[in-house]
Amino acid sequence: MWRHCTDRWPLLPVLLVFLLLSGTENVPIAGAAPQPAPARLIVPAAGSYRLPVIQPGPRGMVLDSDGRDMPLERYTTGRVTLLSFMYTYCTDATACPALFSTLNALRERLLNAPALAHRVRLVSMSFDPVNDTPEAMKNYGGALAQPSQSLRWHFLTSRSVERLQPILDELGQSTSVQLDKQGRPTRLYYHQVKLFLFDQRGRVREIYSPAFLQPELIYRDIQTLLLEADTAQTHAAAPADRRRQAQ
Repeated sequence: MWRHCTDRWPLLPVLLVFLLLSGTENVPIAGAAPQPAPARLIVPAAGSYRLPVIQPGPRGMVLDSDGRDMPLERYTTGRVTLLSFMYTYCTDATACPALFSTLNALRERLLNAPALAHRVRLVSMSFDPVNDTPEAMKNYGGALAQPSQSLRWHFLTSRSVERLQPILDELGQSTSVQLDKQGRPTRLYYHQVKLFLFDQRGRVREIYSPAFLQPELIYRDIQTLLLEADTAQTHAAAPADRRRQAQ
């Protein structure tokens, strides 16, 4: 995790190693030398820990895979959401393809729990709006992006770099164009590999680094947020029930 391992695993000194691996001063960058993979984590039970609010979700306009302008909040509120940034022709196997594989495995896990699946969405957004047009994003998503899917995966882009950059800045998602040997820009990017977890109110509750891109761990975090939301809804309904009983 990016910021608060101790909330999830209190009093477990061994996890200080993972904290060091995932700290922002050691952020993995796609296109840089690969880092060794950590050992698997022991995943705590859903609801046995809390995911603090890290920050509000960003605002801005995006393009869906049909080329329609949409507010980003449409894709980060109402359901627990996993948002990642990528580009369709990423060649670093440890970056976008690895993230896609993790999300696909998580999707299969969620589809085996329909009661959870309909409360979750996946969002992949390109940070190359010049080359990743809505059509390119639709082709990249394929059947996964179809509205008929029981767990929808949205593949978004932006109308321009100028529209996209404030969203990246708000989330601390850095990226830069790789240069060739003559110093000319290529179509490849250096970029941080991050996965953002949003609650139903559109707040960022977790930021996963590659060391923590484990489907079962993310699945438990989703369960934890949904349990939190259900508990809050029950507590909010209790006063109204008492008033009705008193009448």
